[in-house]
Amino acid sequence: MQVKPFLSADWRYLAMMNFAVDPALLAPFVPAGVELDFFNGETFVSLVGFLFLNTRVLGVAVPMHRDFEEVNLRFYVKRKSVEGWKRGVVFVREMVPRMAIATVARVFYGEKYSAMPMRHDVVDNETGVRVEYGWRRGRKWESLGMNARAGQPVAVPAGSHEEFITEHYWGYTAGKQTSEYRVEHPRWRVWSATAAKFQADIASLYGEQFVAPLTAAPVSNFIAEGSHVQVFRRFDDPALVAAMTDR
Repeated sequence: MQVKPFLSADWRYLAMMNFAVDPALLAPFVPAGVELDFFNGETFVSLVGFLFLNTRVLGVAVPMHRDFEEVNLRFYVKRKSVEGWKRGVVFVREMVPRMAIATVARVFYGEKYSAMPMRHDVVDNETGVRVEYGWRRGRKWESLGMNARAGQPVAVPAGSHEEFITEHYWGYTAGKQTSEYRVEHPRWRVWSATAAKFQADIASLYGEQFVAPLTAAPVSNFIAEGSHVQVFRRFDDPALVAAMTDR
């Protein structure tokens, strides 16, 4: 029997700003039963802003909650299973504009969602590609934005840094026990960014420990075209439960 996704949507115009980071900084955030994923001996965090479009929960479109922005900070992990390595992501913090969305994500997935006013500006025409995602904390707007040259996005080469960042298909969360959930989408094409900016009070947004890495020069900046995405229900694997117990 085919398993139906819990959530389906189009994820579009993903601005991805990627930083190398000391693995020791991420160690406290790694859920039990998984380990950090390395690329060429380095670990990475990514700031990601994108559009959620045509969102459906259990096949149902909820009025006023179909199209919205999300900005998150994530890093990369992997888990050895009987099927082989599962490569996934862990989120440090995720921001969306509506409380109902944040509540569903916290209740059903244990994710660290916050709700706050958000806005976006996306241009994709003969002059180029420009994306900017903004969020307001208190009276101050903060933002993540990128520009790229006009033209079609290009396929991500096998074995590349861009493939490492975009090709993770599992999510892991740590609460009372580690949970995992599956995300399905085709390989994404990307535009290389010609300019990028991130303006925020990093210490109050993500913690003092992220100030140094997120003010350093990014290893890469690119905009992923995105695609239709399906997110399946979280699964509390017995091996993960055991790992959490043994920690």
